Amino acid sequence: MDITSLIGIILGTGMVLLGQILEGGSVMALVQPTAAMIVVGGTAGAVILAFPMKDIIGGLTSLKGVFLGVGADFPPTIDLIVSLALKARKEGILALQSDIKEIKDDFLKRGMEMMADGTDPHLLREIMETELSFLEESITQAGKFWESAGGFTPTVGILGAVLGLIHVMENLSDPSKLGSGIAVAFVATVYGVGAANLVCIPLGSKIKFNYRQLVIAREMMIEGILSIQAGESPNFIRQKLTVFDSSGKSKQSADGEGGG
Repeated sequence: MDITSLIGIILGTGMVLLGQILEGGSVMALVQPTAAMIVVGGTAGAVILAFPMKDIIGGLTSLKGVFLGVGADFPPTIDLIVSLALKARKEGILALQSDIKEIKDDFLKRGMEMMADGTDPHLLREIMETELSFLEESITQAGKFWESAGGFTPTVGILGAVLGLIHVMENLSDPSKLGSGIAVAFVATVYGVGAANLVCIPLGSKIKFNYRQLVIAREMMIEGILSIQAGESPNFIRQKLTVFDSSGKSKQSADGEGGG
């Protein structure tokens, strides 16, 4: 689980609510179902109009990766590729058939299967990079989905505030209701601006970052597969693939093994 996503949402909304309390306001004053309906419903309608169904589904399903991670765990993948390289060098690429069936990552498994079938290296790279380009496009669209939602919500919030003020103006004959009516009207603006800057736009950025790590991991897989096919040294392959891991964990693991 990506704990930073939960911390970010809780911290952001929590500080806003705490500020409201410290200013002497009530949290319940910000609970307005009608304003929420206008902002959520209006924003949903806008993004549905702006995006095709494929991108809408992709944007929603990408939330899983924001909170649960995307499986771009570099050290185990590097260890697996190096172990396959070691076996291929000792016994030949055809000896990997049984090991390939046990690979859980579909992208890596398909690449290894094509390699074992004797696919030309240039064609193998082209096929896998084409698949990767489609993944990158879907990631970009998923990020744009949430960033666009973040662009719509403040305007829809202002629309809700204007609607509330219209209702207030219709009740000018009763001055006792003006203060509370105006306060309720502006809650829609709070919802719109808050949803945009605390949720939607950060979600778009996090989706792009997390899934970019997945793209890098798959670029690493392509290099690993082609390196095995070229018969390169397992130690050289490890050093080459370690470069892809920006976290440095793979390098620390390799250094630890070397020291032992």
